[in-house]
Amino acid sequence: MHISGLTQKTLIMPLPDNLNRRDFLASAATFAASFTIVPSSVIAGLGKIPPSDQLTVANIGCGTQGLREMGSLLQNPKVRVVAVCDVNKFSTDYIDWSPYGIRNDIRRTIGDDTWWEGKPGIPGGRDIGKEYVEKYYAQNQASGKYKGCASYEDYRELFAKEKGIDAVKIMTPDHTHAPIALAAMDQNMHVVTHKPIANRLLEGRKVIQKAKDSGLVTHLLAWSDRPEYRQIKAWMDAGLIGELQEIHNWSYRPVWQQWTKRPAESQPVPEGLNWDLWLGPVADMPYHKNYTHNVFRGWYEFGGGSVADMGHYSLFPLFETLGIDRSPVSARAFGTTTREEVNQVYQWVKNDVAFPASCTIKWNFPAQASLPAFDLFWYDGGMKPFAPEELEMDGKDTPEEGLMIVGTKGKILGGFRGENPVLLPESTKMAGRDSERINSREVDRKTDSWVDAMLEKRQTPGSFTRAQCITDTINLGAIALRAGKKVDFDANLVKITNDEAANQLLTREYRAGWEV
Repeated sequence: MHISGLTQKTLIMPLPDNLNRRDFLASAATFAASFTIVPSSVIAGLGKIPPSDQLTVANIGCGTQGLREMGSLLQNPKVRVVAVCDVNKFSTDYIDWSPYGIRNDIRRTIGDDTWWEGKPGIPGGRDIGKEYVEKYYAQNQASGKYKGCASYEDYRELFAKEKGIDAVKIMTPDHTHAPIALAAMDQNMHVVTHKPIANRLLEGRKVIQKAKDSGLVTHLLAWSDRPEYRQIKAWMDAGLIGELQEIHNWSYRPVWQQWTKRPAESQPVPEGLNWDLWLGPVADMPYHKNYTHNVFRGWYEFGGGSVADMGHYSLFPLFETLGIDRSPVSARAFGTTTREEVNQVYQWVKNDVAFPASCTIKWNFPAQASLPAFDLFWYDGGMKPFAPEELEMDGKDTPEEGLMIVGTKGKILGGFRGENPVLLPESTKMAGRDSERINSREVDRKTDSWVDAMLEKRQTPGSFTRAQCITDTINLGAIALRAGKKVDFDANLVKITNDEAANQLLTREYRAGWEV
C-alpha cells in the first residue's frame, strides 16, 4: 500500500533514538499536514508500539534494587527509559542478597552471557544504569548501537534539562523519596516510588497532599493484589471470627546489619560519589560506608527500619481490603537493648540513631467505617506472637513470618502477606471449607500496571492518594521507638499531643536549601 508516494514500510521505520514522546507529539501535527500517518493501531498490530503511545521514564536510583527492577521496565514495550540518575557514578562495593544476582539479571535482559565476566564485586551507579539501558535498546537497532539515555548526578538538573519525561521511578534511599517526588510533581511528572513515600510523617503528608492537588498519577510499589485478603475479609464479613480485636504481623527481618551508634571515625568520600547529594535533606555529617549501599535502612535518618521495608507489603493491601483508612491514635514500641565494654565495665548503650535489632510495636486504631476500634501489632528480628491455644490444639506453632487476625469469636492465620489463610483451629474450623482454601503458590496474581494507568491518566489501587493511613502508621511506629514511650497522635492536627520532644520527630532538621 502506498500513501502519498511513501510505502507503509517507510512509515514504520525506527524513529531517531533521541526522539522522545513529547517531541513526537509536538512534531506530529506538522507531519500530518503533509500526508496521513498510519494509525498507531496498525503499527502496534505489527508488533511495534509507536513513541506516541509509550511512557517516557526517568529511573532515579541505580543501586541494587534500581538495577534489579530495571529489566522489567526495559522489557515493557509501553515504556521508554530516557534517563537515569544516581549520586554515585560507578562502584563495585554494593551489598546484595546474592553475589551474582544483579549480574545475571542484566545478562538475561541484554542477552549477553559474558557481561561483567571476570570483574569483581557487585556493580552499581549511574554509569551501569546507562550502560544497561543502552545495551538493551541497542538490540533493536540495525546498527546494534544506541545512545539515547541521558545520565545525571543530580535529579534537579535532570528535571531542569529533560523536557520529554512523563514519569519518574524513584529507587533511592528512603530519606530522599519525598523531595524527589515533590520536585517531579512540580514538573508535572507522574511518580512511582519504592516504599516508603517518606520516612518522616509530615513529609509523607505533604507528598500525598501534592498528589491529590496535582491530579497526577502516583503509585507506591508496595501495593499488590492479594486474593488471600479478600478471603480473609469474606470470613470476617460472615462473622466467623466475631468482631475484630487485633491484627498481628511479624517478619524475621532485618537482614541487613544493624547499628547501635554512629561511626566514631569519618572516612574519605569514595571517588565518584557525591556525598552532599546523597545526604539530601539530612543535616551534614561525615561520610562513612556504613550509611550507604543497601545498609541505610537501619538508620533513623536514612531509613524506616524493617517495618517500613516489609510492613508496607503486608499492611498496605490489607488496609485497602479491610477498609482501614483512619490513622492510629497512639503507638507504643519496645526494642532490643545493647551493652558494650568500656574500661572493663559493661555499660548500657543509649541508641537514639538506629532501629534496634528486633522490636515490637503496638498501634491503637480508632473505629473505621465498617470495623470497631482495634490494635495492630508488629514484630521483627525474630520476635513473634506466642502460638494461641487454637494453634497448639493442632500441635503447631506460629510460623517464622505471619499474619494473624484475632476476633471475639475466633482467629485467622496466614503467611506474612496472608498466604494460605486458615481459620483456627484448622482441624475443625476448615472442615468442609476446601473450596474456600487458597494455595498462594497457585494464585494467578493480578498486578495493576502503573504504566497503563499513567498512559490512561487514571489512578492505581496503590496511589499515593490512598496511602495516608499506612504512611502515618509506619512513621508513627518509628517515632514510638525513638520516644521510648506511648505517643498519642491527633491525625487531624497532625501532632503528637502528649510529648513535645516526640512531636519534633514528625519532621527533621533540614539542611539549608533542602527544606520539604
